[in-house]
Amino acid sequence: MLFVPLPSIAKPGPGARSPASRRARPPLAVLVFALLLARPQAGAAHMPLVDWFDQPSVEAALVPVAPWPLPAPVVAPDAERAAAPADGPADPLPTSVVDFELIGTALAPIVHIDAEAMPAGPMHVAAGEDAAAGNCPALLRHTFQRLQGGQAQSLCDYRGKVVLVVNTASYCGYTNQYEGLEALYRKYRDRGLVVVGFPSNDFGGQEPGTNQEIAEFCRSTYGVQFPMFEKSSVKGVADNPLFVDLAARTGERPQWNFHKYVIDRRGEKVASFRSAVAPDSRELVGTIERLLAQPAGASKG
Repeated sequence: MLFVPLPSIAKPGPGARSPASRRARPPLAVLVFALLLARPQAGAAHMPLVDWFDQPSVEAALVPVAPWPLPAPVVAPDAERAAAPADGPADPLPTSVVDFELIGTALAPIVHIDAEAMPAGPMHVAAGEDAAAGNCPALLRHTFQRLQGGQAQSLCDYRGKVVLVVNTASYCGYTNQYEGLEALYRKYRDRGLVVVGFPSNDFGGQEPGTNQEIAEFCRSTYGVQFPMFEKSSVKGVADNPLFVDLAARTGERPQWNFHKYVIDRRGEKVASFRSAVAPDSRELVGTIERLLAQPAGASKG
């Protein structure tokens, strides 16, 4: 195991204020990580630290997290400096505890720095949510709580798929359509179909239960495995925002439970089917198969 001593720190001249007296030094872990980032590749493992430690670069890199000044610049130790009497207390930082091989191994799953492969110009990295939103159709930029489990999920997870959206209820004359919807999901999911259900109590008070009760009913009665989201309103003042967008795209709002919308792979075209249209109807299945046959990059009416 290779242990690399930390570089010596230049002491301030007589009468000068030390960095420690002006502001606290950064933690050892911060300095170690900064040194690791500045380190060249494995082939230069034995290069003296003074040859590659770039004080200004490290200070600039630490500005967002450590706006204090670093200790004085690192200098090469020489006999004269070593022989000079100490003009202050010894630096408290240990000198032989930094094992770069061990640290590099620990950080390998997180970051790999290859100086030759880095671009010459500055890099701009978009935040994860912004990047995802940039690739996600506006119609799918909604997040809801899952009925099964309660965790939040963005509909952007379904971009590139054909999405069948249904408002459901447990005590409706159309409730047995759960069976047909699940059959559609199982038959076509490997080709890119996802069925998403939104329980609603808007019509006839036919969904009075809690989210947990609805989830158990769907699982135990119809074996529902397709994604379902929290109970919400699909009409009135407290509208589900997805249904607002779907109604705007099609000119049709749900008039009863089990209204169906089919969204194409690009999230642009939407077809609307009223409650009486069964999941296995030729009209609905034909639309789904036609949209599944189109690649994600194409959308035809």
